[in-house]
Amino acid sequence: MALVHLDFESQYCVFNQDVYIILPDRPRKTDAAEFYSSGKKYKVLWLLHGTFGGYSDWIRKSNIETYACEHDLIVVMPGVMNSDYESWDNLANGYDARRYIIDELMPMVHNWFPASDRREDNFIAGLSMGGSGALKLALAYPEKFAACASLSSAPWYYDERKEELKQIFSMNRSDLLNAEDEGTRKNLRIYNQMHRYDSVEEFLDSPSNNGRTLDRMADDPLLPRLFFSIGTEDMGFDRWEKFRLHAEEIGLKAEFHTGPGVHEWRVWERDIQLAFKFFGLDGDIKGNLF
Repeated sequence: MALVHLDFESQYCVFNQDVYIILPDRPRKTDAAEFYSSGKKYKVLWLLHGTFGGYSDWIRKSNIETYACEHDLIVVMPGVMNSDYESWDNLANGYDARRYIIDELMPMVHNWFPASDRREDNFIAGLSMGGSGALKLALAYPEKFAACASLSSAPWYYDERKEELKQIFSMNRSDLLNAEDEGTRKNLRIYNQMHRYDSVEEFLDSPSNNGRTLDRMADDPLLPRLFFSIGTEDMGFDRWEKFRLHAEEIGLKAEFHTGPGVHEWRVWERDIQLAFKFFGLDGDIKGNLF
């Protein structure tokens, strides 16, 4: 297979971005000229990293190349820092991770590589922050993705924390930065998220509050097929389980999977394979086995 590393200046991130792209393997008994000139278009998985990670995570820490090779799949792995896959107009010259993926990276991949741009051939998945990001993008652009897999993540229902968020919003940044207790310091991320907006209400109506969006779209026929998974010892399991029960109440059609494990790569290695099956990519092996 081919592993492509792109390093290019982004219009929406306003500085160079790194991307790894896995391209399908040429079967060894196939003539090279014939294979590369066939004009075939391949299915695409947009695969997102989590907090503290980057574009190389899935390549370094999983067997994603093997799975992509086996199933003739293009896999695109962008790096977007700890942006939550959203827009940060208050960062330097601006940093719009969402438009970077949708309005820049997708047209690039669909036109520069043998990638199908049909909705039914495009899937999105991610782990932790990337799982939340995958869901945000699937909800915001349902016409672009056939299915979404959110690993070790669940939608955020910030409306339930409205009064707490108002208190955090009103704090001084220095108090958060200099706080001695870890609990207060952990509020810095949500503080920064909220202060992209002029009010808590505006934040609650933003893509960050993706639980509200999902509830609105629960019966939308355009909603991509949804898959959620998590390890039973994951720190976020209780929130995930609460969401699973809520999904039943609102009639959300989604597939849920749990298994042993914490918030780590052994779980994501297992669950990305389950996501492949959910996407319908578990048919006959197409690529080289080694």
